[in-house]
Amino acid sequence: MIERYTLPEMGALWSERNKFQKWLDVEIAVCEVHAEMGTIPREAVEEIKARASFTVERINEIEKTTDHDLIAFTTNLAESIGEAARFVHYGLTSSDVVDTANALLLRDACDILLKKIDALMEVLKRRAFEFKKTPQVGRTHGIHAEPTSFGLTFALWFDEMRRNRERLERARESVAVGKISGAVGAFAHLDPVVEERVCALLGLKAAPVSTQVIQRDTYAEYLCTLAVIASSLDKFALQVRHWQRTEVREAQERFKRGQKGSSAMPHKRNPILSERICGIARTIRANSIVGLENVALWHERDISHSSAERVVLPDSSIALDYILEKARSLIDGLVVYPERMLENLNATRGLVFSGQLLIALARKGAARETAYEWVQRNAMRVWDEGADFHTLIAKDTDINSLLTPEEIDSVFSLDTYLRNVDAIFARVFK
Repeated sequence: MIERYTLPEMGALWSERNKFQKWLDVEIAVCEVHAEMGTIPREAVEEIKARASFTVERINEIEKTTDHDLIAFTTNLAESIGEAARFVHYGLTSSDVVDTANALLLRDACDILLKKIDALMEVLKRRAFEFKKTPQVGRTHGIHAEPTSFGLTFALWFDEMRRNRERLERARESVAVGKISGAVGAFAHLDPVVEERVCALLGLKAAPVSTQVIQRDTYAEYLCTLAVIASSLDKFALQVRHWQRTEVREAQERFKRGQKGSSAMPHKRNPILSERICGIARTIRANSIVGLENVALWHERDISHSSAERVVLPDSSIALDYILEKARSLIDGLVVYPERMLENLNATRGLVFSGQLLIALARKGAARETAYEWVQRNAMRVWDEGADFHTLIAKDTDINSLLTPEEIDSVFSLDTYLRNVDAIFARVFK
């Protein structure tokens, strides 16, 4: 991922140096278990632990000759360890190290992302309660529908992020799996106990069965989970972009002093952060397809997945980390205009209460189809002539033959639409 969209903690996790450090952690864990089982001398392990070192530059230099990064890595280790280096990588194949190290990286990436989700959920909860009783027009198909609570939007998003958190916890469990089973996963040169002990030492589960590699359905699950979470953030940001439209202007991104919206038009306040979140979400979704494509490998494995994973695993992790942080900042700093929401509620001159009027007529004995026709003919005049809905209803002889003026007035009330918000919040924030 480019530096522009890389935050420090996640960027450091996916650095080349940390990747090689995880490889070393796996190699040393294997040596430790071998020493416990008497396969290699304890003194050799202590020497390896004391002397093993590497540099990214030296590994890259060796790889120019070997065309194999794991061999370049072990060669660099041998340069620092000396004679005891013959016990490094003992009985292993490259993917034993790489895939087990990947499990460590993906597990740690999940932990960072889970913290970011928690921070976003805290902000969503706070803003939900802040605007719990703030009326706003609901929209279906982009058209004014019925009044709702602005706070319900944040409650809805909170509930969605809670589901996303559960998804990511499941993905974390799936990817936190190692394998130390040899060239085709048959334990030809290792006791299966080695795998169990190494994985336990590293805080991982051992794969029940593997080929030369951990099966890539687990990686696909991780990448698809990240794509789902990114799609939720895309949805949130898209809604903010709608609110910020000049014709709507019910809420907008915080516009700080010195910020510029356009190189040509000084008046512009553009939803650039929301648009950035939407754009990066597309990249994360696209990367999930790579994860799915990597599930099918030839026989015990080929290497077609490797090059793609070097891109999509860090990029998706880093990108989601970035937009989670930006989504938290966006919602936290969102500027809200309740007065504008009321203006928009009244923009259709009472039409948003048509459903409530329909129910009132049905309650009084009118057939639903008949009541619908009475309400709709007045509603169409509001659309076409710019008339006031309440005034037309009060003069409609069919309607006022069933409803008193007081009952008609009660139809045009926001109370009905906000009365059950507390009950909804009790269900969401239990």
